[in-house]
Amino acid sequence: MSAKKTIPIGFEEHDHKVCVAQALSGAEARCAAEGLRLTPVRRKVLELLLKEHRALGAYAILDLLRDAGFGSQPPVAYRALDFLAEHGFVHKIERLNAFVACAHPGERHSPAFMICRLCDAVAEAQSSPAKGGLGAAAQAAGFQIEKTVVEAEGVCPACAERANT
Repeated sequence: MSAKKTIPIGFEEHDHKVCVAQALSGAEARCAAEGLRLTPVRRKVLELLLKEHRALGAYAILDLLRDAGFGSQPPVAYRALDFLAEHGFVHKIERLNAFVACAHPGERHSPAFMICRLCDAVAEAQSSPAKGGLGAAAQAAGFQIEKTVVEAEGVCPACAERANT
């Protein structure tokens, strides 16, 4: 985990087409290097999540896949999501029972998610589960933290601005 990546990714302004293209290119390169099979449906699911910059449930993804000419059976979406999550390309947002593209694919990290309760936009930040109160409690109990899911619900900057105008 690099110390320089402390700004949450997801709410800031950026060139979205470049963002999606770079992420897909990176996923393709990583899959090729690691001998992973990025099938057309897996690539399309990742692309859909990258384009949205918000969490999508499996059935919403399935609808988008159907619109793009892919299979319309739930296992199609679930298998793609399982692969992408297993290899760190996407994360599951437990609060929404939905998935979001990883902002730091290929890096070992403990993500923390900020979820807008108005538009379902999701920003990903880095967290340090072994530090702070949880880390101290785990250490005192002799517990070794392997994985955490940190999710905060609130209002994103765009929705807050719209509410104030």
